[in-house]
Amino acid sequence: MPAHDHDHDHGLNHDLRRLVELERRRQALRLLGGAGALGGLGAFGLLAGGCGGGGADAGLALSGSSTSGSSSTTTSSGSTTSSSGTSSCSVMPEETAGPYPGDGSNSVNGSVANALALSGIVRSDIRSSFGSASGTAAGVPMTVTLTLVNTNGGCAALGGYAIYLWHCDRGGNYSMYSSGVTAQNYLRGVQATDSAGQVSFQTIFPGCYSGRVPHMHFEVYPSLATATGYGNKIRTSQLAFPTGDCTTVYGTATGYGSSLSNFNSISFATDNVFSDGVTLEMTTVSGNVSDGYTATLTVGIAV
Repeated sequence: MPAHDHDHDHGLNHDLRRLVELERRRQALRLLGGAGALGGLGAFGLLAGGCGGGGADAGLALSGSSTSGSSSTTTSSGSTTSSSGTSSCSVMPEETAGPYPGDGSNSVNGSVANALALSGIVRSDIRSSFGSASGTAAGVPMTVTLTLVNTNGGCAALGGYAIYLWHCDRGGNYSMYSSGVTAQNYLRGVQATDSAGQVSFQTIFPGCYSGRVPHMHFEVYPSLATATGYGNKIRTSQLAFPTGDCTTVYGTATGYGSSLSNFNSISFATDNVFSDGVTLEMTTVSGNVSDGYTATLTVGIAV
């Protein structure tokens, strides 16, 4: 028998002990390998946890991962879209205040038109005039609820801000400006947002005048104390309303006769404000002519 074979032949007991030792080593190696894998997973878990709830730097650690935390992106137009969980918000487009703002930025018959400077402008029901005026705007009741959120803060509610809302009556006339209603100041009001960032105005479904689709105007101010003139506003925009609801109101409700023909002569595509897009300004509307309507919209600003 060759010498090298003879050197390894130490009997059955020796072979059994060697097999047991080899098995122990394999088990030890498996345990060490498992611990290493767990250690790597633990390090990954720390990074993943940071991405989900630890701010921008932590999020960049795993830029390709998906999380349920907050994130934000900037579009080519410069607006910021933020999301937090399943919610999202975008910066509301800046729109013109138009020729009838009543915020001190222009004059009527040689006098500055500033409803914001009048006692009584802070109110939720804006259907009637206030102060020395006494008229009331007739029309289909509508409650408008706006929710103000911070696009730079994960869509967090912005409480304590002020929103000034105004719009035309069912005949398409603006109080303080239009012939026949210059002595009125109805359909104008200011409110402070609550802790949920919300304000609700009791008003009427707006009419449609020639050259514009139905809309409402609003301005955002840092607080009620600053809502005294246009120089303090931080956002100006408009609200749009679904075509179907406008058609129903104008075709069936009393006093909206001229609105129907005006509405049939224009579209969002030809409107000089909404033709570039209306998605972020389109309200969600529900209700009917008999019971009234509700309109809601989330208004995003970057603060």
